[in-house]
Amino acid sequence: MNKYVHGYSAYEANRLHAQADSLADLLHSDSVWDEGSIILEAGCGIGAQTKIIAPKNRKSRFFAIDIASESLKQAKKVAEAKNIDNVVFQEADIFQLPFEDEHFDHIFLSYLLEHIPNPIRALNKLKRVLKKNGNITVIEGDHGSAYFHPDSELANKAIQCQVKLQKKNGGDANIGRKLYPLLEEAKFGKITVSARQVYVDDSNPDLVEGFTRNTFTAMINGISEEAISMKLMNSKEFEQGVRDL
Repeated sequence: MNKYVHGYSAYEANRLHAQADSLADLLHSDSVWDEGSIILEAGCGIGAQTKIIAPKNRKSRFFAIDIASESLKQAKKVAEAKNIDNVVFQEADIFQLPFEDEHFDHIFLSYLLEHIPNPIRALNKLKRVLKKNGNITVIEGDHGSAYFHPDSELANKAIQCQVKLQKKNGGDANIGRKLYPLLEEAKFGKITVSARQVYVDDSNPDLVEGFTRNTFTAMINGISEEAISMKLMNSKEFEQGVRDL
């Protein structure tokens, strides 16, 4: 996998947890699978999603994998702090999965394909270890679908800096709109796409803080140094764009 555009800082870890916590109800109201299932979480990172889905499926067993050993250490600490005991954390590459064919009842991945240069190849590798009657959950975002009022040219330009940098690193920040054709090309059957819109206004201060400020704006602010050094925007414009967001 190419460079992770957001990096592995404490700042990014806080952002990932804010994202998972603020969107838990929206994304995981139906993240419940058959009791006794063996579930693979591919690209678990620091365990931000693991801490939500594993407790909802206490009678199932999870194998949470990631390529970054430091992220796995953080994920283990999160699980231990929350007394989550149905997850095995393992360092592994999605393109070289250390599991036998048709091993898992379910596969879960969240915000992973957007960082992979060849998502079809990744899906095919995952499909190998999924049982014939198993299923897969794929969650992705689409940064090109961000709209706000009042509108801001500089805020939109700052968002596009993130999209461009992710593309430069081999990813696709707008992959959410492509999930159906990707899964279809990988020959998954009975594909259902559920578009889950995040709408935020002042009537929901928790989402204002948790998502708008600490997730989305924090994500854009996190690439400021690289965007400015590559002359995608100057520092004054970028700072104003972030303020507008």
